[in-house]
Amino acid sequence: MKLLRLVPDETNLPFMSWRRITFPLSGLLSLLAIVLFFTVGLNFGIDFRGGTLFEIQSKAGPADLSAIRATLGKLDLGEVQLQRFGAENDVLIRLAQQPGGEEAQQAAVNKVKAALGDGYDYRRVEVVGPRVSGELVQSGILGMLVAMLGILLYLWFRFEWQFAVGATIATLHDVVLTIGFFSLTQLDFDLSSVAAVLTIMGYSVNDTVVIYDRIREMLRRHKRMPISDLLDLSMNSTLSRTVITSTTVILSLLGMFFFGPEAIQSFVQAMLFGSIVGVYSSAFIAAPMLIYLGVRTQGRKDEAGKSGTASARSAGARP
Repeated sequence: MKLLRLVPDETNLPFMSWRRITFPLSGLLSLLAIVLFFTVGLNFGIDFRGGTLFEIQSKAGPADLSAIRATLGKLDLGEVQLQRFGAENDVLIRLAQQPGGEEAQQAAVNKVKAALGDGYDYRRVEVVGPRVSGELVQSGILGMLVAMLGILLYLWFRFEWQFAVGATIATLHDVVLTIGFFSLTQLDFDLSSVAAVLTIMGYSVNDTVVIYDRIREMLRRHKRMPISDLLDLSMNSTLSRTVITSTTVILSLLGMFFFGPEAIQSFVQAMLFGSIVGVYSSAFIAAPMLIYLGVRTQGRKDEAGKSGTASARSAGARP
């Protein structure tokens, strides 16, 4: 039986020559993501803003959003957001934070249930207070910073400092673009979104470490090869593994995207975007960055040393 090969053995793609295109492109996209973050901002979910979230399902066919909005508008509960998802009878209701603490929040929940009556099934009700939401914001930011620091220290210990810096830059690139994706699409940014960002970081670093490990192996094996050729060889030799792994992850995420519940859609869409960006950054950011960080093969170092010695000798021989 002939084995399926997604990437032919003789594949020899010039990844390093493409860096003249991918580096400016990544810089432009990162700048755009930062601008979107500071101008448009994130659509913080209930976890971070505080408030109440209802996931309801109409028992009598398609839900009438206009009727629901009119009914809830009479309750004087502040801002009310409605969103249809999944089937036509599924609706998300978001209520703003109610003044008066947890008792006021629970009273608002009871008012909504009483107003809508028995025509709906309440599949999910979440209430988050302002104190809890503030703590979640701080914990989420702290978690991402600690993860970045841990990645930097691990790679510095595992490889040389150039590899640690290259992987950190690639991971920051993925985080910035993912945050820009949330700002552009206005998906709910909640705790599951923070989990998605952390997962993307881990996925990207894992792919980068595999490539870096092969580069280190090639540095020992091909000591006279130009560094750009060696990096291309390393990338092409790990390309099959990268394609198979990323394809498996993306197919799994597509299944959850099309058939999963609304509660995980922010996580799934962010993971889809981040999986693609993570593979891109490992190939076109992390590996080429080693050239600019001064990683060289032994042969190139020897040539540079001989050239410097010859220049010194010729300068000393002059009268």
